[in-house]
Amino acid sequence: MSDHLAPNSLLAKLDTQPRVRDFLARAVASGRASHAYLFLGSPGSGKLDAAWALAQALLCAEEAIPGACAACDDCVRVARRTHPDVHYYAPESATGYLIAQTRDLLEDVALSPIRAKRKVYIIDRAEQLRANTANALLKTLEEPPESVTFILLGTSSDVMLPTIVSRCQCVPFRPLSTDESTTAVARATGLPPARCRMAVAVAGSPARAVGFLKSADRQAARRAMVRAVDALAHADEADILASAKELMGAIHAPLAEVKSTQQAVLEQNQDYLSRGALKQLEDRNKRELNARERSGIMEALASVRSLLRDVLIRLEDAQDAPVNDDVRDVVERIASDTTTTGVTLALDAVSLAETRIARNVTPQLAIEVMLFDIRKALKCP
Repeated sequence: MSDHLAPNSLLAKLDTQPRVRDFLARAVASGRASHAYLFLGSPGSGKLDAAWALAQALLCAEEAIPGACAACDDCVRVARRTHPDVHYYAPESATGYLIAQTRDLLEDVALSPIRAKRKVYIIDRAEQLRANTANALLKTLEEPPESVTFILLGTSSDVMLPTIVSRCQCVPFRPLSTDESTTAVARATGLPPARCRMAVAVAGSPARAVGFLKSADRQAARRAMVRAVDALAHADEADILASAKELMGAIHAPLAEVKSTQQAVLEQNQDYLSRGALKQLEDRNKRELNARERSGIMEALASVRSLLRDVLIRLEDAQDAPVNDDVRDVVERIASDTTTTGVTLALDAVSLAETRIARNVTPQLAIEVMLFDIRKALKCP
């Protein structure tokens, strides 16, 4: 089936999950795509990439081309994650999805698509759908409008409400090794394996790693984080606050293009969409920006985690391959001035920052505290 896919389509790029790719391509080509899918697999297995790939295939205007043409306006917008008829949801609370999120989703489901022939709803971390929010979704999942497809993403059906699982077609994703992911990125970009390995560690999946390597802004955010950690040994309070501010600026830089594209879409549609539909589009744009910001923050934290992991490997003379070959000098400097205990405590500080951000602590404040904690940890005897 993969031989018949347009090479630039998102489905064709799911080469790390060939069974999933071919299964979804056949379903779309035969017109038998399910109204609700549940993608199950470990973090980094490519579930979100597959969700966007399926969305592109479902919304493609060229129905004669299996798995999306990758060239029509709908395909391009989905690939850029700016299509107004693909709605991405993630939990907005540390304890899960909010009732308001579910209410917003159900209200939007009742509206007609804005540009395409159908709408797609991607619900990330679906295991965080609490009983009250899940129950509100059940009837819609069971009998959605004909033009709507739901794609839920989760780690395991065991931690999800059985009533949700029973209403979806489950699609398992096999876990990927670091070597498999690195090879896939190297094949897609033609870049050296060492650089691709770093990108996978930062971005979390092969498809996101490819995007990372194509984005000068996202790579600049990673460099800003590395500089901030490298400078901690001699940084005072003002230096750390300045580093955190610089880092947040670097994380926000990639959002400028997204905002510009969203504004263009609003201007194109404002003459013929109702006020309610425009409000839904504006809300969707806001969610997309929040998701992009969160993704950038997680990449920054993954950057410091992989850097500290390399320091730990250096201190322990472990056999694992380092991830940050391009900043070996930074790894050596940090390793020469700390201990295994110090690095372990520093890694704990990164995990704590993730938890705080998930609980809606202001990202810049969480990063400031994390940098102070890492500085203190690395000085631990």
